[in-house]
Amino acid sequence: MTFESDYTEGAHPKILQRLNETNFEQVSGYGADPFSESARQKIREACANPTAQITFISGGTQTNQIVIDSLLKPYEGVISAATGHINTHEAGAIEYVGHKVLVVPSQNGKLNALEVEHYIKAFYSDGNCEHMVFPGMVYISFPTEYGTLYTKHELQNLYGVCRKYQIPLFVDGARLGYALVSSACDVTLPELSELCDVFYIGGTKVGALCGEALVFTNQNEPAHFVNFIKKHGALLAKGRLLGIQFETLFTDDLYFKISRNAIEQAMFLKQGLQKLGYPLFIDSPTNQQFVVIENVKMHVLKQKVGFSFWEQYDSTHSVIRLATSWATRRETVEQLLDVLAELKNSDAAQSCSV
Repeated sequence: MTFESDYTEGAHPKILQRLNETNFEQVSGYGADPFSESARQKIREACANPTAQITFISGGTQTNQIVIDSLLKPYEGVISAATGHINTHEAGAIEYVGHKVLVVPSQNGKLNALEVEHYIKAFYSDGNCEHMVFPGMVYISFPTEYGTLYTKHELQNLYGVCRKYQIPLFVDGARLGYALVSSACDVTLPELSELCDVFYIGGTKVGALCGEALVFTNQNEPAHFVNFIKKHGALLAKGRLLGIQFETLFTDDLYFKISRNAIEQAMFLKQGLQKLGYPLFIDSPTNQQFVVIENVKMHVLKQKVGFSFWEQYDSTHSVIRLATSWATRRETVEQLLDVLAELKNSDAAQSCSV
């Protein structure tokens, strides 16, 4: 029983079926196959953006690194929340290609447009700015690393700042499906396509074996982009592997249907946690739930359940993450809640004995 992440399962059965059905068809490589082109067209339609430029890349870290490196000038860095994935869990991949992550204060994992503008203004008002790393892009995650969501108004404000200073807004959508189907989300996929310069639709965490669909929204894909991807070692020869998966995910709204399962199970889990009296670290409306738990209980729980340690809360408590996915079953969530209830009951028993 594991809630460690949302990519611990393989792939949706329809993807596996489609891969098997097309296995012996001979097609061109590097994304020039008919499956990838069909997937691009389906995604353009879903985004209501007929001129969107779409490329499939094998994973999120590769996508983040390639986008940031391709759009930034050598003297520029990327603005990110301190909790942003590129700043915390990507092994310095951005710095590895020569660009600094410029950290701006955030709240609940989200950047605020006023804070971003203050950072940029402060940079250009500094007489020594020629000796500093220039802010050349803004990076956000949707949903954030804490499962929180930007409202449409917040995205509009952020994008307004980016356009004012003529820098791109890049949205990491590794878990995009789980954001868009949340009842707390007031942003649609077409609206997202209008409110940023580039974003990606996560497949790895939302039903695919692997892969992300990168979308440049304004005919702004860098020149010879395939060449650039290959220089980063991220161009799959068998591009069909990604194309077939996204063609399947964007047929009959499968991407959104399976995303809803993760949200339904996460909300059931959230309600169960609250009934049991476990404090939530943050109010997340998506598939990642963060629980404050005593360190002693955390070590006991680890013997029965897979989860992610997130951060230290205080000297005796930690924050753990429990993530549901497109494949999470209700009975598995119920089993998890039973284990957590046993931990609570053991506390009560000990209190009575004392």
